[in-house]
Amino acid sequence: MWAAASKYIGGKVLTAILVVGAGASLIWFWNHPDDAKALWAAIKGALLWIGFALALPWGLFFLTVKTVKADSNAAGVGLLALLLVIDLLVALWLCGWSVSNAIAWVVLIVGFLSAGVYNFLVCEFIAEKMDDAI
Repeated sequence: MWAAASKYIGGKVLTAILVVGAGASLIWFWNHPDDAKALWAAIKGALLWIGFALALPWGLFFLTVKTVKADSNAAGVGLLALLLVIDLLVALWLCGWSVSNAIAWVVLIVGFLSAGVYNFLVCEFIAEKMDDAI
């Protein structure tokens, strides 16, 4: 009984907090339209970069094939470094070549680490499929 009651009350309290937070955000952005424009610009840039980072290793699959044929760890590291540098340059270009605060740096670093892991996984998948086809 206590568990059900606490779930019910906790749900109501969480809902109230979320409604008040959403209302406060709406009021803030209503009074500060420049902040809203900056937020939407940041969201647009982030979504563009995520889409680019997702498509990049698939678009350059032929480099993965050449790297596998080279049968060299150095070539594999070079390919992953190239993909990460391209991701980095596109992200900085979308940011206007400047990062303004610490939160933006943290987001960029986490994004680059995620892109690096994703690039590795995609290249590994392409290499396995290439080995299966041979």
